[in-house]
Amino acid sequence: MKEMSSGRKQGAASPCAACKLLRRRCAQDCVFAPYFPADQPHKFASVHKVFGASNVNKMLQELPEYQRGDAVSSMVYEANARVRDPVYGCVGAISSLQQQIDILQTQLAIAQAEMVHMRMRQFSSFPNTPVSASPENASPSSRRTPSQATSRSLFSMDAVVDQANMGESLWSC
Repeated sequence: MKEMSSGRKQGAASPCAACKLLRRRCAQDCVFAPYFPADQPHKFASVHKVFGASNVNKMLQELPEYQRGDAVSSMVYEANARVRDPVYGCVGAISSLQQQIDILQTQLAIAQAEMVHMRMRQFSSFPNTPVSASPENASPSSRRTPSQATSRSLFSMDAVVDQANMGESLWSC
Protein backbone atom coordinates (compact mmCIF):
# COMPACT_ATOMS: atom_id res chain seq x y z
CA MET A 1 0.00 0.00 0.00
CA LYS A 2 1.23 3.47 -0.86
CA GLU A 3 1.63 6.22 1.72
CA MET A 4 -0.20 9.47 0.86
CA SER A 5 0.81 13.01 1.84
CA SER A 6 -2.08 13.27 4.30
CA GLY A 7 -0.63 10.45 6.35
CA ARG A 8 -3.30 7.88 5.42
CA LYS A 9 -2.83 4.75 3.34
CA GLN A 10 -4.54 4.34 0.01
CA GLY A 11 -7.24 1.70 -0.03
CA ALA A 12 -8.60 0.32 3.25
CA ALA A 13 -7.65 3.28 5.42
CA SER A 14 -9.63 4.08 8.53
CA PRO A 15 -11.67 7.27 8.26
CA CYS A 16 -10.64 10.37 10.18
CA ALA A 17 -12.42 11.19 13.43
CA ALA A 18 -14.66 13.72 11.68
CA CYS A 19 -15.86 11.33 9.00
CA LYS A 20 -16.29 8.57 11.56
CA LEU A 21 -18.48 10.80 13.76
CA LEU A 22 -20.44 12.12 10.78
CA ARG A 23 -20.76 8.53 9.46
CA ARG A 24 -19.57 9.32 6.00
CA ARG A 25 -16.90 8.00 3.67
CA CYS A 26 -13.54 9.74 4.19
CA ALA A 27 -12.23 10.94 0.82
CA GLN A 28 -8.52 11.24 0.04
CA ASP A 29 -8.80 15.03 -0.02
CA CYS A 30 -10.80 15.25 3.23
CA VAL A 31 -10.11 18.65 4.83
CA PHE A 32 -10.57 17.19 8.33
CA ALA A 33 -8.20 14.19 8.03
CA PRO A 34 -4.86 15.94 8.72
CA TYR A 35 -6.20 17.68 11.83
CA PHE A 36 -8.63 15.17 13.36
CA PRO A 37 -6.94 11.74 13.31
CA ALA A 38 -9.00 8.60 13.92
CA ASP A 39 -7.28 7.92 17.25
CA GLN A 40 -8.46 11.28 18.71
CA PRO A 41 -12.25 11.30 18.25
CA HIS A 42 -12.86 13.54 21.28
CA LYS A 43 -11.19 16.50 19.51
CA PHE A 44 -13.65 16.60 16.65
CA ALA A 45 -16.60 15.68 18.86
CA SER A 46 -16.19 18.80 21.02
CA VAL A 47 -15.47 21.06 18.00
CA HIS A 48 -18.51 19.65 16.18
CA LYS A 49 -20.71 20.14 19.24
CA VAL A 50 -19.75 23.83 19.59
CA PHE A 51 -19.12 25.01 16.02
CA GLY A 52 -20.77 22.43 13.76
CA ALA A 53 -19.05 20.41 11.06
CA SER A 54 -20.20 22.65 8.22
CA ASN A 55 -18.83 25.80 9.87
CA VAL A 56 -15.51 24.12 10.70
CA ASN A 57 -15.26 22.91 7.09
CA LYS A 58 -15.89 26.45 5.79
CA MET A 59 -13.35 27.99 8.18
CA LEU A 60 -10.66 25.48 7.23
CA GLN A 61 -11.22 25.87 3.50
CA GLU A 62 -10.98 29.67 3.73
CA LEU A 63 -7.58 29.50 5.43
CA PRO A 64 -4.24 28.79 3.78
CA GLU A 65 -2.94 25.33 4.65
CA TYR A 66 -0.08 26.62 6.82
CA GLN A 67 -2.60 28.30 9.18
CA ARG A 68 -5.06 25.44 9.47
CA GLY A 69 -3.21 23.56 12.21
CA ASP A 70 -3.21 26.63 14.47
CA ALA A 71 -6.86 27.29 13.68
CA VAL A 72 -7.81 23.72 14.60
CA SER A 73 -5.90 23.85 17.89
CA SER A 74 -7.63 27.15 18.71
CA MET A 75 -11.03 25.71 17.88
CA VAL A 76 -10.35 22.63 20.00
CA TYR A 77 -9.27 24.82 22.95
CA GLU A 78 -12.31 27.10 22.62
CA ALA A 79 -14.65 24.14 22.21
CA ASN A 80 -13.29 22.41 25.32
CA ALA A 81 -13.58 25.65 27.30
CA ARG A 82 -17.12 26.16 25.99
CA VAL A 83 -18.09 22.61 26.99
CA ARG A 84 -16.76 23.24 30.53
CA ASP A 85 -18.28 26.73 30.79
CA PRO A 86 -21.10 27.19 28.25
CA VAL A 87 -21.67 30.86 29.08
CA TYR A 88 -18.16 32.35 29.20
CA GLY A 89 -15.89 29.74 27.57
CA CYS A 90 -12.29 31.00 27.24
CA VAL A 91 -13.24 34.41 28.58
CA GLY A 92 -14.18 32.83 31.90
CA ALA A 93 -10.79 31.13 32.15
CA ILE A 94 -8.99 34.36 31.25
CA SER A 95 -11.02 36.32 33.79
CA SER A 96 -10.24 33.78 36.50
CA LEU A 97 -6.52 33.95 35.73
CA GLN A 98 -6.64 37.77 35.74
CA GLN A 99 -8.23 37.71 39.21
CA GLN A 100 -5.46 35.40 40.42
CA ILE A 101 -2.86 37.81 39.01
CA ASP A 102 -4.51 40.73 40.82
CA ILE A 103 -4.52 38.82 44.12
CA LEU A 104 -0.87 37.81 43.72
CA GLN A 105 0.16 41.38 42.85
CA THR A 106 -1.57 42.60 46.01
CA GLN A 107 0.21 39.96 48.08
CA LEU A 108 3.53 40.96 46.49
CA ALA A 109 2.92 44.64 47.31
CA ILE A 110 2.11 43.73 50.92
CA ALA A 111 5.28 41.62 51.19
CA GLN A 112 7.39 44.44 49.75
CA ALA A 113 5.84 46.91 52.21
CA GLU A 114 6.64 44.52 55.05
CA MET A 115 10.25 44.32 53.84
CA VAL A 116 10.54 48.12 53.83
CA HIS A 117 8.96 48.29 57.29
CA MET A 118 11.36 45.64 58.64
CA ARG A 119 14.35 47.45 57.12
CA MET A 120 13.25 50.72 58.66
CA ARG A 121 12.96 49.06 62.08
CA GLN A 122 16.36 47.42 61.61
CA PHE A 123 17.94 50.68 60.47
CA SER A 124 16.49 52.65 63.37
CA SER A 125 17.99 50.16 65.86
CA PHE A 126 21.57 50.85 64.60
CA PRO A 127 23.49 53.65 66.34
CA ASN A 128 24.28 56.73 64.25
CA THR A 129 27.56 56.42 62.39
CA PRO A 130 29.91 59.41 62.32
CA VAL A 131 30.11 61.44 59.13
CA SER A 132 33.49 61.83 57.39
CA ALA A 133 35.62 64.55 59.03
CA SER A 134 36.78 66.21 55.81
CA PRO A 135 34.02 66.59 53.20
CA GLU A 136 36.46 68.16 50.73
CA ASN A 137 38.46 64.93 50.40
CA ALA A 138 35.36 62.72 50.19
CA SER A 139 33.92 61.34 46.95
CA PRO A 140 30.77 63.02 45.54
CA SER A 141 28.61 60.08 46.61
CA SER A 142 29.79 60.37 50.22
CA ARG A 143 29.11 64.15 50.34
CA ARG A 144 25.41 63.46 50.72
CA THR A 145 23.58 64.80 53.69
CA PRO A 146 22.68 62.17 56.31
CA SER A 147 19.02 62.29 55.19
CA GLN A 148 20.02 61.45 51.60
CA ALA A 149 22.14 58.53 52.75
CA THR A 150 19.33 57.34 55.01
CA SER A 151 16.68 57.46 52.29
CA ARG A 152 18.89 55.56 49.87
CA SER A 153 19.64 52.75 52.29
CA LEU A 154 16.11 52.60 53.67
CA PHE A 155 14.40 52.11 50.35
CA SER A 156 16.95 50.01 48.55
CA MET A 157 15.07 46.88 47.47
CA ASP A 158 18.06 44.54 47.26
CA ALA A 159 16.86 41.31 48.82
CA VAL A 160 19.18 38.91 50.61
CA VAL A 161 18.17 35.28 50.24
CA ASP A 162 18.62 33.14 53.33
CA GLN A 163 19.29 29.69 51.87
CA ALA A 164 18.82 27.92 55.22
CA ASN A 165 15.24 29.17 55.64
CA MET A 166 14.14 28.90 51.98
CA GLY A 167 11.27 26.55 52.84
CA GLU A 168 9.75 28.88 55.42
CA SER A 169 7.37 31.62 54.33
CA LEU A 170 6.41 34.93 55.86
CA TRP A 171 2.81 33.97 55.27
CA SER A 172 2.84 30.64 57.13
CA CYS A 173 1.39 30.64 60.64
